[in-house]
Amino acid sequence: MFYKSLLFVPGNRPERFEKACASGADLICIDLEDAVSPKDKAAARTEVLGWLANTAYKNVGVRMNAVDNDYGQKDIDALAASKLNLPFVMIPKVSSAQDIKTLDKVLPKALGVFFPLIESAKGLINCSSIFDHKRVELALFGGVDYASDLNCDMAWETLLYARSKLAAAAAANDVLLFDSPHIDVRDLDDCEASTRKAKALGIHARSAIHPAQIERIHTALKPTDAELDYARRVLGAFETSGGNVVLLDGAFVEEPVVKKARRIVAFFDS
Repeated sequence: MFYKSLLFVPGNRPERFEKACASGADLICIDLEDAVSPKDKAAARTEVLGWLANTAYKNVGVRMNAVDNDYGQKDIDALAASKLNLPFVMIPKVSSAQDIKTLDKVLPKALGVFFPLIESAKGLINCSSIFDHKRVELALFGGVDYASDLNCDMAWETLLYARSKLAAAAAANDVLLFDSPHIDVRDLDDCEASTRKAKALGIHARSAIHPAQIERIHTALKPTDAELDYARRVLGAFETSGGNVVLLDGAFVEEPVVKKARRIVAFFDS
């Protein structure tokens, strides 16, 4: 699974759905939660499920409302009755594995994998058990809500622990973690720079709230020429050695280095 990007589109703006699908993002998430006001939620739900039933795009999922409110319960009922085939359902404000287990009982497998949003202190503490569920294959760090929950700022250093913990838990459970979207849609340079920082931590995908951010995210996550060249030389040297430890550029090449090289080449080719 080598998704690099996900683009959010408001569920009450159907004229943007096709444009989002043409943005180049690997995944599209139509948002019924934060992007839609309470008075528009019922109409947006009907519009979105109808559009999803008829679209030819196969990379579009939906973000439902939180399970602990009436909007979320209505989303669950509508999704369960929809007979849709989706790649994922994004679940906001997941705080425990029980949230996932409860939804697994009522949402058909045809609705795809679960995509929990970790955006609270409780969710962060419980992230390993959340990611351990067999239906969770994707996850997203919700930095804005997390910062609100902790009453802290959103500086990179402030949220470093949360990102690091989530990256480790995701890797341990074979879950693809997406970083928070860059909320300043005009500052594309910082969007790219902060995506590179996340990549260095082990977060190899990012969400976006504007189509212009997609190209910068892909640029930041793509292996550099130097990284790709070294990875290919590692694989070549390891193959020549017959799978034994080998010296390359003065450094030992063994299985962990080879594993990373394989990932870099596979990511580049995806």
